[in-house]
Amino acid sequence: MIYLDLFWTFFKIGLFTIGGGQAMIPMIMTNVVDKGWMEYDSLINFIAISESTPGPFAVNIATYTGIETGGIFGAICATLGVVLPSVIIILLIAKIFTQFMKKRAVKEVFLGVGSTVTGLLASVWLSLFLTLIFGISVANYQVAGTFNPDWLSLGLFAVVLPISFIKIKGKKFPAILIVVISALLGLLVFGLCDHFGLTV
Repeated sequence: MIYLDLFWTFFKIGLFTIGGGQAMIPMIMTNVVDKGWMEYDSLINFIAISESTPGPFAVNIATYTGIETGGIFGAICATLGVVLPSVIIILLIAKIFTQFMKKRAVKEVFLGVGSTVTGLLASVWLSLFLTLIFGISVANYQVAGTFNPDWLSLGLFAVVLPISFIKIKGKKFPAILIVVISALLGLLVFGLCDHFGLTV
């Protein structure tokens, strides 16, 4: 049954992911694409949307996958599945968390997990960068496509990236403004190209 499959798949993703919503991306990409619930390109587009819209990333993408696969009830099952492990774990360790985290073994485990999550995130963002900017797909552990740089997207990336490191009065440029600036630049540049029939 699709509803049970949605719940169990996202329950496992929520249970075995440490490091926030972005750390779930490798497991989400593998499970959702392999099961045929979403095309790789559609998933990439929705990752971008989920990152720039309100709400937790994991909840956004679980809800969207659920709706695409099983309608409203599918969305409820997927969302419940991805959220439930965190709720259970927090309820179990909330009272002993401080003492628990002081143990040396636990600290060492989290150091190892943190390094792994960093590597997974790096691989995901490299994969997205190659796909969106250079047209090279690395879905399902296979490299496909031809080297076809999207120079306009690369130019926008080069413009927006330095903004992320700007500091105003010792504070970094607000992330929400970076998202808004990126969206406006994309609309302006690609909209003008489309209007004048330019290929990019």
